[in-house]
Amino acid sequence: MENQLLTDKELSNLNRTLPKWDLIDSKLERTFTFSSFIEAFGFMTKVAILSESIGHHPDWSNSYSFIKIKLSSHDLGGISQFDIKLAKKINELENSI
Repeated sequence: MENQLLTDKELSNLNRTLPKWDLIDSKLERTFTFSSFIEAFGFMTKVAILSESIGHHPDWSNSYSFIKIKLSSHDLGGISQFDIKLAKKINELENSI
C-alpha cells in the first residue's frame, strides 16, 4: 500500500474515526495514563513491537505513568494513512489490556 497524506475532508472527520486522538500542529496526539511506570513501559514495549511490524513509528515521550504519542509522516509532511492505521492499532492494543 502506498502511503498518502489525508485529504482536508478526511482530517476534518478524524474526531469520528479516532475520537480519543487530537489533531495538534499537523500531528495526531494522544496521552495515555497508567497506574504505574511498569504498566506504561509495558504498553510502550507493545506499541514498539506493533510499530516495527507495520514499519511506521511514533514520536513519543514517557513520564512515570504517562505516555504521549504523536503520529505524523515526516517524509510526507503531515498525517497519512499509515498514521491512521497505527493509531487504530494502538487503540486496539489499549482495549486488549
